[in-house]
Amino acid sequence: MFDGAEDRNGRRNFGEIRFWADYIRPGHGRYIYDDKGHRGGLRPGSSFVIAGDLNSDPLDGDSIPGSAQLLLENHWVDASFRPKSAGAAEAAALQGGANATHRSDPSRDTADFADVPGPGNLRADYVLPSRGLGVHGGGVFWPVSTDPLSRLTGTFPFPSSDHRLVWLDVARGR
Repeated sequence: MFDGAEDRNGRRNFGEIRFWADYIRPGHGRYIYDDKGHRGGLRPGSSFVIAGDLNSDPLDGDSIPGSAQLLLENHWVDASFRPKSAGAAEAAALQGGANATHRSDPSRDTADFADVPGPGNLRADYVLPSRGLGVHGGGVFWPVSTDPLSRLTGTFPFPSSDHRLVWLDVARGR
């Protein structure tokens, strides 16, 4: 979407996601090293939360197929709770364009990108806890248009960002 036929951005996103998938999987991060030269990723059994803009929707958009799944289907990640918002579903319906052909549930979208020619609204931002951390709730801050707080997200040109805040309530051992 953001570059030419060489797909540098898509390849870079894939590489970043693969890095995190390798970092959390025991035995797969030997190429990773810190400032002291220690190699490898997390120790087995470590708790973690991966949070941020991965720019990769599991079903829609033009990221390299399977990119998001490297984390969403990772044995070490608990991706069972998928945050959502009513505002994302409303935006997809009102904006149309590429959103009309998407396979993903629009209430799970976290970013409001160009609808024509696309890619449309996508799930691009994540909070992914490790297995064993209890998820007690969460969401995407994307208020519906009638909510007074929608002024904080708005429509293009956005008053804040085209990405929306994603949050989870997690607690260890509850």
